Amino acid sequence: MEKVTGLLRFVRCLFPRQPVKGNNRNWLTTPFPARTDLLLRGFALIMKCLLSYRSCFVLASLPMVCLGQATIEGTVQLPKTRFTPVENERYEIVSKAGVLATDPPRAVVYLIGNFPKSAHLPSKIVTQKDLAFRPTLLAIEVGTKVEFPNEDDTYHNIFSYSPAKRFDLGRYPPGESPTPAVVFDKAGLVTLRCDIHEHMRGLILVLETPYFAITDAQGHFRLSNLPAGRHLLRAWVDSKTTLDHPVELRPGETSHVNLP
Repeated sequence: MEKVTGLLRFVRCLFPRQPVKGNNRNWLTTPFPARTDLLLRGFALIMKCLLSYRSCFVLASLPMVCLGQATIEGTVQLPKTRFTPVENERYEIVSKAGVLATDPPRAVVYLIGNFPKSAHLPSKIVTQKDLAFRPTLLAIEVGTKVEFPNEDDTYHNIFSYSPAKRFDLGRYPPGESPTPAVVFDKAGLVTLRCDIHEHMRGLILVLETPYFAITDAQGHFRLSNLPAGRHLLRAWVDSKTTLDHPVELRPGETSHVNLP
């Protein structure tokens, strides 16, 4: 607003109205040095205004990914299970023919695209309780730190030989302080094991996207605050199975997608 006001004053000086009584100074009667200074300041104001308008045009030409938020909801067709789905049930990691999955089944649904990394990544927690990992399946963004508190009355030794992250936290007792933690800096599937309790297994899916969710027992999911534009929606079902679906998201709209 200040730029526009200054520009208007400059134009009024160039094209003055009738001199006000008692004040007959206008563009023609202004001394030459003052006129030069006025011209320079006016030219500067014009350039600032033009640059401001140019910025508006640049913003208008940006892709839709920057201009709105959208929502996706739907259902993933999960493998059949003999268990009756319960809202707050526990589930474990099973391996069949080298394929790792949750039992009862769950899926991780996420949006693939060229998205900026999150500025702040809060730490996540995988607790060892009742000789099991809780949660058994965790989805995180690359760069997230995960803490592994021990809430059992025995020692644990959490480790992983997965290509996405190899680590060994060593043996530690309940209430270990500071809590053992790992930063997951590479995308991929990480299998958690305990060197003391061989039956314990957990999965961490490390993703290069901030937009993801884990389905419920019926396969329902919802992703919100998504960038508008054309992207790829993917569902991780197990270590060998993913389902893809292209999506075109519009600002303020909810898209319904079922996989497959």
